[in-house]
Amino acid sequence: MKPTFEVLGSQVVATVRGDGPPVLLLHGNPDTKEIWDGVIDRVSKSRTCVAPDLPGFGGSEIPVDHDFSLEAQARWVDAFADAAKIDEPVTLVVHDVGGAHGFAWAVKHPERVARIVVTNTAFSPEFRWHFWARVWRAPLLGELSMALMSYPLFARETKKSRRASELAIRESYDRITPRMKRGVLAWYRKMDPEVFEGWSKKLVAVVREKPCAVRWGDRDPYIPKRFADSFGTKDVKHYPENGHWLLAERPDAIADAVLSLTADG
Repeated sequence: MKPTFEVLGSQVVATVRGDGPPVLLLHGNPDTKEIWDGVIDRVSKSRTCVAPDLPGFGGSEIPVDHDFSLEAQARWVDAFADAAKIDEPVTLVVHDVGGAHGFAWAVKHPERVARIVVTNTAFSPEFRWHFWARVWRAPLLGELSMALMSYPLFARETKKSRRASELAIRESYDRITPRMKRGVLAWYRKMDPEVFEGWSKKLVAVVREKPCAVRWGDRDPYIPKRFADSFGTKDVKHYPENGHWLLAERPDAIADAVLSLTADG
């Protein structure tokens, strides 16, 4: 089921599947809610999985004047949780840019988060952007790179860090819209590493109070594996043969982490 919710005056599309305690899954770039399908297939047998398209991604609109500050990202997630009628604390599962959205929300509203599962994301002032992020953050150069994006270029870049069929890569590429490209540029241009100063320490304080698991694909050309240890939990497992999209290559690893945390916590 893929209902539509009104969030801060804009339409947001989400996958909602299963029955039981809520699990909120926030995807990364250049993905949509569909990237979680393999995880949801496993988890929704005993949990209610809710996976929205983030602002500007997939079928979701971007709220008017949405600035992608951490405050705004937290506000968006909170408004979505209200719109989706998520009334009890969730298991929060995040990847890539979904990490900034989810972690900012957890810092601002820790009472709405019961436990956290992390895969290949960064929320630290020590992080330095990878090549493409630096391109997207540059005025004009970012717009040019988006205009010149083609399937062969997209497929070649994706294959650096994801074992996927040509069909899966093509489906991911076909979900990229002009609105999504604009949103990606806006998000990266707001995310100077310095903005995480203070927020990252608050996140660690939140994690100390909640069960948290990190599952990390080490063959990630975008985020060094040392950041797997930056979230304040000892429950960290590395997957040396997998890359940035561990959630797509090994959905069982993410699902097992969700189910084990919810069983224990």
